[in-house]
Amino acid sequence: MVLIWAAVSHRVYTGTLPRRLIEHVFGEEDSRGIAIALRKLYSVVAFTLVGFVVDRALPPSRRPALRAALIVAAISTLIEIAQKLHYAPEGILSNAIDIACGALGGWLGVVLGRALRPRRA
Repeated sequence: MVLIWAAVSHRVYTGTLPRRLIEHVFGEEDSRGIAIALRKLYSVVAFTLVGFVVDRALPPSRRPALRAALIVAAISTLIEIAQKLHYAPEGILSNAIDIACGALGGWLGVVLGRALRPRRA
């Protein structure tokens, strides 16, 4: 629920856009493409955390990374729908990319979580 609220909050949206950083690093005033790419990267990172939590919260599975990818993609789809209901300006391609970023993050959450887990002796 918190993710959906943050996704439709204009305050959160504008607060997470690093305009000064982009202008400082890239020296461009019109840096919309860079900002969009950074937002997509942010979403992968955020959804990686969600995927990790999903994996830890659910019982064992034969394909945990696929399960997490599908669950997180579903959450991402709900977020996209909520944003559309709040008149988000993004088009269908942007929405599809956001859902794919959610699925990738969910998958990464499991893969990285298991790779970093200490092995039992």
